[in-house]
Amino acid sequence: MSNEYVLQMKEITKQFPGVLALNKVSLNVRPGTVHALMGENGAGKSTLMKCLFGIYHPDSGEVVFHGKPVKFSSVKNALDAGISMIQQELSNVPLRTVAENTWMGREPLLPVKGLHLIDHRKVMEETVRLMKGLDMDVDPGAKMSSLSISQQQGCEIAKAVSYGASVVVMDEPTSSLSEKEVEHLFRIINDLRKKNVAIIYISHRMNEIFQIADEISVMRDGEMIGTYDAKELDTDKLINLMIGRSTTQQFPEVTAVPGDVCLSVRHLSSVNPRSFQDVSFDLHKSEILGVGGLIGAQRSELMEAIFGLRGVVAGEIVVNGKQVTIRSPKDAIRHGIGLITEDRRGSGIFPLMSVMSNTSIASLDKYRSKLRLIRHAEVSKDAVGVNKTLRTKTASMQTQIQNLSGGNQQKVILGRWLMTVPDILIMDEPTRGIDVGAKYEIYTIMAELVKAGKSIIMISSEMSELIGMSHRIMVLCNGKVTGFLQKEEATQEAVMRCATQFS
Repeated sequence: MSNEYVLQMKEITKQFPGVLALNKVSLNVRPGTVHALMGENGAGKSTLMKCLFGIYHPDSGEVVFHGKPVKFSSVKNALDAGISMIQQELSNVPLRTVAENTWMGREPLLPVKGLHLIDHRKVMEETVRLMKGLDMDVDPGAKMSSLSISQQQGCEIAKAVSYGASVVVMDEPTSSLSEKEVEHLFRIINDLRKKNVAIIYISHRMNEIFQIADEISVMRDGEMIGTYDAKELDTDKLINLMIGRSTTQQFPEVTAVPGDVCLSVRHLSSVNPRSFQDVSFDLHKSEILGVGGLIGAQRSELMEAIFGLRGVVAGEIVVNGKQVTIRSPKDAIRHGIGLITEDRRGSGIFPLMSVMSNTSIASLDKYRSKLRLIRHAEVSKDAVGVNKTLRTKTASMQTQIQNLSGGNQQKVILGRWLMTVPDILIMDEPTRGIDVGAKYEIYTIMAELVKAGKSIIMISSEMSELIGMSHRIMVLCNGKVTGFLQKEEATQEAVMRCATQFS
């Protein structure tokens, strides 16, 4: 048995107040394989990995690594033993360099007796060697804060590889990567597999799972449903195992018919000359306008400017026929605009605040009495109601949002903006890191919102989502609009043609 599996987790049980997070879960991982760990948000995947990594201590069960029982009391113990992990949420130090982040806590020292001085030259040399070996074009001396999200994710992958681990856990490693970068990651994974390294791969992107996985384990409601050879399953079978029911279609029917123009953007240009320039488009009432483009197309930057988060030097914004000035998010909210940002952890959640506070924080003004006092009972009722509608999994509304899974955090953010009752909702990668069951629920909510007369701008890097949910698609490339596609003419090839139109 010890030769067959590099890692065994035997009947792991973990309970939190009011929640049985893991119920006798077992996982067996072979060396030199990619083992996909699948399940809806809240199924227990992250909790199981935290038990492996020494972040949580199981109430019962056993971890066997290289044939020997182990108990990791900390992340450092796990790393030292040969298990590394790429977190879904980036955990770097923004004001430190790539090299410093890579070797933090284990820096090589100068051979000076009695002194503990970091050998900065060796730190740089080792980082250059590491990046070169992974074929990554990143400046080791650049501060992490200066890198794009996708570059930061690449650095996290490089850091995990640098430990020389025999087991590498990858939690949503491609959530911020372009298609080309995903291909690069898969090359790295295949190289690791050839070196007999085991990869535990967590992702909600079905096409990736069937492209890279050897085995697939499925969890549901804190229990292990089973482990399967990847060749035995297809998308429908896997979805059925994950959510406990069959699914007949990936996207709900969007029956809303777009009406009059509710938002006009005319010749909008960023203060940054390298960002979006001279952008014009219309959004109609009851319309889902998809926004496509490759990483670096300036999609998020454009929408953040419309929401008052970025400065502009030219152009105008017209809401319901009236030209408006939006200098801050407060202005945007007052004009009926909401924004779900791309970076959930960095600019979406308030990690130390409760689910209740995170849900209600943008809409408190509408719950004030004539004496300016907040009607807390109404706030609580509506916040509970919206999270119930979204099927947010949380022990209570007073739970800190940082203790929720990434997908459930995203549901809370969506609920936050639904409580403001916006006329226009900008959704930047709304289903990133969300499981297939929850995705359908969010798609259904989007369809219901536009049917009720709301309008949605949806930025998405998932081509099927972009095509499946949009009435029209606006495509950007290098900060310029390169095309508009009606639903009937929107194909992957048509979107990519516009997305790569550099002229």
